[in-house]
Amino acid sequence: MFPPLTQIFETMFNGIVNGQITAAIGVSFSRILIGFLIAIILGTFMGYLIWKYKFVEDTLGFLVTALQSIPSIVWFPLAIIWFGLNDFAILFIVTIGATWTMTISATSGFKNVPKLYQRVARTFGSTGFHFIRTVIMPASVPQLLSGLRIAWAFSWRALMAGELLGAGGGLGKLLETGRSLGQMDLVISVMIVIAIIGTIMDNIVFVRLERSVQTKWGMN
Repeated sequence: MFPPLTQIFETMFNGIVNGQITAAIGVSFSRILIGFLIAIILGTFMGYLIWKYKFVEDTLGFLVTALQSIPSIVWFPLAIIWFGLNDFAILFIVTIGATWTMTISATSGFKNVPKLYQRVARTFGSTGFHFIRTVIMPASVPQLLSGLRIAWAFSWRALMAGELLGAGGGLGKLLETGRSLGQMDLVISVMIVIAIIGTIMDNIVFVRLERSVQTKWGMN
């Protein structure tokens, strides 16, 4: 039940060499990249609508806040009913896990754009999509990056939970395989891989990107 560290790292090394773990990482990343991209698009768009229109803020804004309190894995039974036990169900879970957080972050970012920037841009005749592209989006980048970082963490956890219960392939399914076979060395080695990937994405990708933007914006 408690294998030695040497056995755990040996199992991890063998899994990487023979392709078992690397193939699972590839499947998991393909799923999370698709679901996370969809969540970014949906979250940013809904955040814009909530910021732009008071009626949407009073309706959709309240609904988003309520839905964010629901753990993404709770949606899994509905996902199975709607899509079946396949990749679409897992993609739905991943998307749900990040969309609401991204929506709230985008809304906050758009609302915190200084009014001075907006007045100056409109004085120079910036309207419509040009106003959004050149003023609102650039000024919201720091807040959007913070939202991306949090949304990634939620979607990564949702992916592992979905794969653990759902379709074949992926690190979550490999974790379940180890459990069903009683191979605790495989279970713990996959857990270490999941933790390493999550740490790398957070501390190397998002933190550095966030610091770079803050330095460029003079916020450090």
